[in-house]
Amino acid sequence: MGGTGEEAALEAALNRMIFSPSGWRGVFAEHEESPSPAVGAAYRVIAAAAAAAFARCLKDRKDFHPPAPAVILGMDTRPTGRAAADAMIRGFIQSGCAVRFAGVTAAPEIMAYAREAGKTGNAQGFAYISASHNPIGYNGFKFGLVDGGVLDPEESAALTAGFRDFMAAPDRIARAEALLCRAKSPQALAAVYDASPLIKNEAYAAYLAFTQTVNLGGDAGPALARALKTAPLGIAVDFNGSARAASIDRAFFTGLGVRWHAINDTPGAIAHRILPEGASLDPCRSFLTEIHREHPEVVLGYVPDCDGDRGNAVIWDEERASARSLEAQEVFALACVGELAHLVWTGELSYNPDGTARTKAAVVANDPTSLRIDRIARAFGVSVFRAEVGEANVVSLARRLREQEGYIVRILGEGSAGGSITYPSLVRDPLSSVMALLKLLAIRTEGGAKGFFDWWRFLSGNKAACQKDFSLADLLKSLPPFVTTGSSAEEAALTVKSLDHAALKDRYQAVFLREWEAEKEGLKRRYGISGWSAASYQGTEEKRGITRFGAAGKGGLKITFTNNAGNQAAWIWMRGSRTEPVFRLMADAEGPDPGLERYLIAWQRRMVAEADA
Repeated sequence: MGGTGEEAALEAALNRMIFSPSGWRGVFAEHEESPSPAVGAAYRVIAAAAAAAFARCLKDRKDFHPPAPAVILGMDTRPTGRAAADAMIRGFIQSGCAVRFAGVTAAPEIMAYAREAGKTGNAQGFAYISASHNPIGYNGFKFGLVDGGVLDPEESAALTAGFRDFMAAPDRIARAEALLCRAKSPQALAAVYDASPLIKNEAYAAYLAFTQTVNLGGDAGPALARALKTAPLGIAVDFNGSARAASIDRAFFTGLGVRWHAINDTPGAIAHRILPEGASLDPCRSFLTEIHREHPEVVLGYVPDCDGDRGNAVIWDEERASARSLEAQEVFALACVGELAHLVWTGELSYNPDGTARTKAAVVANDPTSLRIDRIARAFGVSVFRAEVGEANVVSLARRLREQEGYIVRILGEGSAGGSITYPSLVRDPLSSVMALLKLLAIRTEGGAKGFFDWWRFLSGNKAACQKDFSLADLLKSLPPFVTTGSSAEEAALTVKSLDHAALKDRYQAVFLREWEAEKEGLKRRYGISGWSAASYQGTEEKRGITRFGAAGKGGLKITFTNNAGNQAAWIWMRGSRTEPVFRLMADAEGPDPGLERYLIAWQRRMVAEADA
């Protein structure tokens, strides 16, 4: 590679790449739906250059100790992963790094391993090859240090700048080809691959131990074990050929005594759309229905995405006598109830005689997380803080609240995607969501001590005698009623022509103000909406009451509507995606009737389209 055609191909590939703190992504295959393992020369150059840029960042850190930084490398099950990994391994070796290649490993697994290896000095950072929930032809990279999470936004920006500097050099292709072709010796490359099974075993063991620590603290483990012996429960999972099929899921749950059933459990055998929402949950729903007939204790299922850092759930609904898929927002809401109840159950969150919380605790969520979370948090007496969409933003905000403001932040995540993070983990993990549901369902009142669900019923105002028998459907019915646009819904994505998102939002402001005057009487009469305020979300910063919508820049812009009592009752939201070439729109409305949410999302689409035109 290096002629005019190769330069043009590389430039085109770079222009199509999407860079964000949560990961870099591009279409590594011939097209975004291609299942081919072939990677073009341009993307091998990009992978090698990304490795070199990350190596440079590690060497520039104040805590770097020569001679060579050790990097853990892993990948999900996308067909292009092997070729991208080979290019990165060569780039790391040539850049003076020791590479510990874990092969196919779930994203939470490699981050738990990096955390453990960092304690002994066996790693200074990790790189992970994945495009998360994007279509199968995409691939990309995530980077992190040894705290167990991805780089924070500031560190990510520095890495991206270093990569762009590499790509701005006139000899960029020659430099990348030197990384690819002159790995210091064939023996060094072979040694990385030879050690890979051992590294995978170490990663697996570290993740299994860490997951037990995260989810079973404060005697929850023994209590859950006792409960499952008395009333067995089972799980049905559709792995969809993801990296989780090669991870700890089966061992973890069967070790707890949970009955286990799985489909599509061959790593790499991706059977349907990767995004674990909407129709992608249907195979698991059908599987749960089939398994439940023969094994009635199997009442819960889940589906992960390709790298296994998020997943959504299906449940057996006793009232409907059928399995049903949960919305992403419902999954996150149940996870919040479960983990806040965990804090109360262990005594970490306690209350004064007047009912006020003695403990300074919070939930951290992304900006399009439903107001349902605010209602749940209010019942537990804890605060809610929001950051811009992006796992790195949510994790960074929670870290700041813990370290600088003294909050307990056990549960955080991206409610719009159903991705929950249970501290001390710093990465979304479907096992944490599933464990929150299991603890709610299984750990019941015992010896006079309230169970998880009983605490939620008590604190949320339902102080009647708790049901002795309740199901996952009862847990779901106990949530504050809200209707929220699904992030995978057709109306939640809009292609816009405007590249300047701040200017688009300024034009949108003019449209909204005109529309508000025209619609406000109808909104008040039909839905009790009487006022609004605007907020922006950029990185970890939320600014409420903004007067210029364009101040949100490329971040999230939310219009929150208040009712006649002055309470927040609904919102509309917009943001250009950093991981896909679309503009995201959502609406959220209190109550079980979908009428207001349907009205708001249609209204939002019309206003954004007019502002774009």
